[in-house]
Amino acid sequence: MTHSQFQQTLVLNKDVIAQIRQAAADLHASVNQTYDKHHPYSFHLDMVADAAMLYGHETCISEHDVLPLVFGAYFHDSIEDARLTYNDVMHIARRYMDDEQALIATEIVYALTNDKGRTRAERAGENYYAGIRSTPYAPLVKLCDRYANCSYSFQHSNDANVHMCEVYRTEMAHFLSSITAKTDDQRFTLPPSLLSALQELKSD
Repeated sequence: MTHSQFQQTLVLNKDVIAQIRQAAADLHASVNQTYDKHHPYSFHLDMVADAAMLYGHETCISEHDVLPLVFGAYFHDSIEDARLTYNDVMHIARRYMDDEQALIATEIVYALTNDKGRTRAERAGENYYAGIRSTPYAPLVKLCDRYANCSYSFQHSNDANVHMCEVYRTEMAHFLSSITAKTDDQRFTLPPSLLSALQELKSD
């Protein structure tokens, strides 16, 4: 899609997007989840969705896929952190989209749900990344998620953020390789502009 087509689709669906955003915010608030202990978790969800809406035109192939992409960004942590099941997410998605769109959206959320594991490496192992690489728009949303976390951590200086800055820098090459799908299908690609923005953060 062109940038103007993508933005026009966002404008035409702004009321539905606002409802999706509020539903995700309410969900994470209901389980008392916060971000960096100081912000409601919706602070992070907004950052992820904002990135998806800013760079998504470079990956999205049709107007039909815009709402699933936005939903996936807002709900990407809903199974992992807010106690929803796959079917719960599907049920919510169907409030805002047709069945085909709801399936795309739910698959994004499922792909971004960490595996069971005792360590960070176990929770995000090869099986996890393989699921992302094989799910339309999941690589994009995962990149938006990492961009949001890096943007925040690199700009704040408490002990946890300093630690995560180093983690993200150390992981960067492996992370990008792990979410890069070897296919010509645009839905699995990573937006060049977002990759550049992430690399600029890393180099600061």
